[in-house]
Amino acid sequence: MGYILVCDDERSICTMLQIAFQNQGHRVETVTGGEQACRKIDSNLYDVVVTDVRMPVVTGMDVLQHARKVSPDTMVIIITAVDDSTAPIEALNAGAFYYIRKGPKLLEDVMTAANLAMDRSQLRQQNAAFKRDAALHNSLDNIIGESEPMRRLKQTIRTIAATASTVIISGESGTGKELVARAIHTCSPRSGDPFVSVNCGAFPETLLESELFGYVKGAFTGANSNKRGLFELANSGSIFLDEIGEMTLPMQVKLLRVLQERSVRPVGGGQEMPVDVRVIAATNRNLSQMVQEGQFREDLYYRLSVIPVEVPPLRARGEDVVLLANYFLKKFTVQMGRDVLRISPESLRTMKGYDWPGNVRVLENTIERAVAMSNEEELQIELPNSVPSSIPLAAGSGATGIALPQEGIDLERYIADVEKSLLQSALRRSNGVQTRAAELLHLSYRSFRHMMKKYDLN
Repeated sequence: MGYILVCDDERSICTMLQIAFQNQGHRVETVTGGEQACRKIDSNLYDVVVTDVRMPVVTGMDVLQHARKVSPDTMVIIITAVDDSTAPIEALNAGAFYYIRKGPKLLEDVMTAANLAMDRSQLRQQNAAFKRDAALHNSLDNIIGESEPMRRLKQTIRTIAATASTVIISGESGTGKELVARAIHTCSPRSGDPFVSVNCGAFPETLLESELFGYVKGAFTGANSNKRGLFELANSGSIFLDEIGEMTLPMQVKLLRVLQERSVRPVGGGQEMPVDVRVIAATNRNLSQMVQEGQFREDLYYRLSVIPVEVPPLRARGEDVVLLANYFLKKFTVQMGRDVLRISPESLRTMKGYDWPGNVRVLENTIERAVAMSNEEELQIELPNSVPSSIPLAAGSGATGIALPQEGIDLERYIADVEKSLLQSALRRSNGVQTRAAELLHLSYRSFRHMMKKYDLN
């Protein structure tokens, strides 16, 4: 059964349709204004929206456009009492599923259209699932976001995908750098060939070399047979080198040679193996600074950064939080078989104002945890523990609200992330007025400017 929203400024129409849909077993909500409908669509996952056209302030066409933007899978049925020959064409071109004139057969027509819409929606979801499975979740559609930074990112992916140039993707942890790499591959002429991913920080140097380039029997203890490396497995396709900044200097020399010669030599082998592979690398570290500090080879840096791509942090695209939250809500309610219908409006407002250290990965984990722990139809979100930007830390007060993870923590990086996050929060709260931001942080303007430069903040 479906989840339906009815919007009409005539209460009698809402009541009639609500009773009819409920008699068929559907869940139904009704509102008498377009503004209310848009708010409902922001926080709920409707299968069908039935809306009148002529309403004060926010019209049915406004509701249609909002639904298409916020919830593109929702089918919208337009109803009207106005005899306008051009209105049906306008509505259908704008994405409406059906356009119905009010009359004696209104109830019958709406019920028929709604059932067709839900059948269409179900088929669309099944087809989308099949396509996602076939593409191994490598589609550009998996990069969720309609904010301006994300539109620019998607356009960049479309532009560079057709080339064979090396790409370096930078961005904070949890922003979805691998999704971007997969999208570049999927949109490229290499999409029918392998996409191979490896986390350079997950292997010690010797093991990483054998993983990337392969080895021959007897190359080292335990090498009882020949093994092809990931570069060879990715031949004609793409290889994604995640966390490239964690690669040791000796390993960087070997990777540079592969990029220059377009061939690999297995560990213990004497023969070069030619490979045709597009290299896409990613890092959450500042490689240019690492070059200056002697931690990363300058020649490799320039070889990798032929096309640099920056993935924006979630706090820079707060309008995408609702889209992502609803996407993860649907994902986990299906996986867990829960009946959660929506995220509470209060939670959505709080989430949109949150800085999201850890970015999309933390948002996903937050929704998954909330769905797993909830027995209600409306989800209340408890945000992860963080340093609140609104509560100054008094000297000697301690940080008792911050728990040390079981696996430990990189203290210097953690403190740097907190400092940067607080600087950005102060700038947002002061609308970019740096003197005011410095006052909020109890810093001198000179110290504030020094920290701005330190974290490359504009």
